[in-house]
Formats: sequence, C-alpha cells, structure tokens
Amino acid sequence: MLIGIVGPCKSGKSTLIRGLEKHGYTCRHIAQEHSFAPTMWLRITNPDILIFLDVSYKQTIKRGMPQWSEADYDEEQHRLRHAREHADLYIDTDQSPEAETLNTALDFLRMGDVEKGDQ
Repeated sequence: MLIGIVGPCKSGKSTLIRGLEKHGYTCRHIAQEHSFAPTMWLRITNPDILIFLDVSYKQTIKRGMPQWSEADYDEEQHRLRHAREHADLYIDTDQSPEAETLNTALDFLRMGDVEKGDQ
C-alpha cells in the first residue's frame, strides 16, 4: 500500500512520513503545492491512500516561513484544492501536536487495514 502525503508548506508532511515509515508504511511526499497542475499528485504518485495535512497561514509563519506572504499561502491552497477534495484523510495540524497527527493517521490506516482484510 502506497500512502501519499500532501499539504501546504510547514503542514508537517515530512514529520508524518518519518513517523509512518517507522511503523512500516510506504509513503511518498507529494510536492503538489509547487505545481500548477491540479492532478499532479495523481499522475505522479497515484497513491492507494491520500492524506492531506493542512495548516493556517499564521502557523506557517510560526513554523519557519516568515519570508512569504499571505498571497503565497493562498496560491498554495489554490494549487492543492484537487488533492484536498480527493483526500482519504484530512488533518488540520494547527492545534495538533506531531504525535497526535501521527496517531490520527495510524488509527485511520489500521481501520482501513481491518476493512480491507474483511473483504
């Protein structure tokens, strides 16, 4: 099973990928936020599961993006709209510590593993 992780800059994609891989999952970081092609995530990776991590503009600044404008953030959100609409799991990481984000994803994936095994 291939898990795609997508979201705006500083949403926690790399951190979540490291955590999921420690639990044996195969993940791909999808840099959709840098692409003007709305379905790039699908064409390049075509994951079995797509997880969308979101973050507010204010949090991106706090997490290390002080040089970019709100217009830059809004453009990323626009570029990510297709992936957001098609995500299997959406997590807003604004108030979610890294461990909580990982646990939410693991719970979702484990639930899916059980359901797939029952079919």
